[in-house]
Amino acid sequence: MAAAVFLDRDGVLNRTFVVDGVPLPPRTMDELAILPGVEGACRSLHDHGFRLIVVTNQPDIARGKQTVAAVDRLNGELRRRLPLDDVLVCPHDDNDGCDCRKPRPGMLLAAARLHGVDLARSIMVGDRDKDVEAGRAAGCRTVFVDGGYGRPPQPPADLTVPSLREAVPWIISQGRSVIGGQ
Repeated sequence: MAAAVFLDRDGVLNRTFVVDGVPLPPRTMDELAILPGVEGACRSLHDHGFRLIVVTNQPDIARGKQTVAAVDRLNGELRRRLPLDDVLVCPHDDNDGCDCRKPRPGMLLAAARLHGVDLARSIMVGDRDKDVEAGRAAGCRTVFVDGGYGRPPQPPADLTVPSLREAVPWIISQGRSVIGGQ
């Protein structure tokens, strides 16, 4: 079974827009900006044998502030520019009670089944406490990308860094013991 790096989208791969202390996703292709170092980080992780799978909450779909088609276009552009194996989206809001909305691990569990991923050998990278909680609930190690707009998760993630780029050496070092040098 494969090892994966599960990646939250907004704040890990692309820039968010912080309004009144709340990070918001890009709404249009013009607003989509991949964060510095992300392309190289993803290439390096992919080259070291990790599956790269985005797992993203997009509640603005349920709230009527964004369309599925617009989210699909943004995700398609990320897939075009980054070596991603898949992108899973939860379009629900907190009150919908779905299994896929982080902090529930539904997207990670679904991706594991679909892509033959061993969750115990995998890592969840996110910028919110919900991401870290989902990773823990799925049995993954966790990385918290501290963008300065959210409170760090409690208990803390296995690693806290300012960006995905800074997490790559640690992720690769973790992977050496679990993916056999692929």
